[in-house]
Amino acid sequence: MTALVWFRNDLRTLDHLALSAACKDHETVRAVYFLCPQQLDEHGIAPIRRHFLRRALDELTRQLSSLGIALDIINAQHFSKTPSHLADYCRDHGIDSVFAHREWLLDEINRDESCSALLSELDIPLTLFDDSLLSPLTIAKGDGEPYKVFTPFSRRCRDYLAAEFPRVIRRPAAKSALTSASKTPCQPFGDEKDASKWPVEEDDVLRQLRQFCAERAGSYKDDRDFPALPGTSRLSAALALGLITPRQCLACLQQECGEEIWDAKSGAGTWFNELLWREFYRHVAYHFPRVVKGQAFQTYTDAIRWSNDQALFDAWCNGQTGYPIVDAAMRQLKETGWMHNRLRMITASFLSKDLQIDWRWGERHFLENLIDADFASNNGGWQWAASTGTDAAPYFRIFNPTTQGQRFDADGQFILRYVPELKSLQGKHLHMPPTTLGYPSPIVDHSERRNITLALFQELRD
Repeated sequence: MTALVWFRNDLRTLDHLALSAACKDHETVRAVYFLCPQQLDEHGIAPIRRHFLRRALDELTRQLSSLGIALDIINAQHFSKTPSHLADYCRDHGIDSVFAHREWLLDEINRDESCSALLSELDIPLTLFDDSLLSPLTIAKGDGEPYKVFTPFSRRCRDYLAAEFPRVIRRPAAKSALTSASKTPCQPFGDEKDASKWPVEEDDVLRQLRQFCAERAGSYKDDRDFPALPGTSRLSAALALGLITPRQCLACLQQECGEEIWDAKSGAGTWFNELLWREFYRHVAYHFPRVVKGQAFQTYTDAIRWSNDQALFDAWCNGQTGYPIVDAAMRQLKETGWMHNRLRMITASFLSKDLQIDWRWGERHFLENLIDADFASNNGGWQWAASTGTDAAPYFRIFNPTTQGQRFDADGQFILRYVPELKSLQGKHLHMPPTTLGYPSPIVDHSERRNITLALFQELRD
């Protein structure tokens, strides 16, 4: 009797519900990961994310080997071919049970239904465990309807977690002998960009988590909006691939900060909120699947006539807008494959509200560049910024890129790291540079574009 653990975006051995269940009930356990490069191409997954994934798979292979479990990495080419590859694998290796974590996006749900039906013909059960911090099937309003606004959602989540604090599952004990693997190496799949600065070893990621919770979580609320400060956890990439779980994050946060985590206005409580935002956008993607089909959450905004000026979009992508904080952020993304969260809001607002370019263009660009791209969070963040998503009072929130720079990078410490051509400037001149330095003039007038955007939304709402 042999169990199979099907790994997805959960590339770890600690706090892995499916792996622990398989090891508990079976002496022989195998593991598989289906690589789908064509699907990654369709979604424009970033070169740095591909390298990060490949390194994570190599590390997972090592971790599982130490547990007596071999990981087979199978190139299924495309997402749609996964069910047949899974069935073939089970037949070839005498699998009697398959264990995996449930995923909540529409394509993944349909894939799992196809897999379950195909495996049932072979009399092989597919057991799916809920790996989320809070299941979309668990959290709902009093009338049973899903939440559409974050604040009441977060309150409900805190009440739920206070009553039933999540438990972290230990790594299973090693099996007596290593199962044989196909030895198929995980070769590069498409263009890659070096991701070696981002840890993939579980111990290293956990060390990063503990250090943040012990040293910076308490000041997170005060420091998180300043991109020149090391005020954030930088765990988003690890969370995106499932190298670590929100349960581990919350447990470590409570261990280091105690009851402070339940105060949403504290530093630790503010970071707790960020974990809940991640859960919220997954709930939205599950309950309102139109958002994963490229449609707006607020259906009335489908009537927006975006200008979609390609030249303006290219200037935004390349950090040549003439607004220093926007340009520094976009250059950070291009150079490092990551962007500070405050800057994600600023750049997204600028693209949709100042340039009046379809938020879907920006959403795709982030997917094509971010190492930590999570589809639900990326979609939710872009729709929030564009005022097409979940928000009680959305359309009149338009970030002024100049004042945002003055407020969150007053001395230009971050800006000058990525826009060195402004190094001779200080104070207000740094945020409103003259045109004599070879730096581009602002490609649009913010005040003018703000008025146009307000009028556009007001017309739609009338």
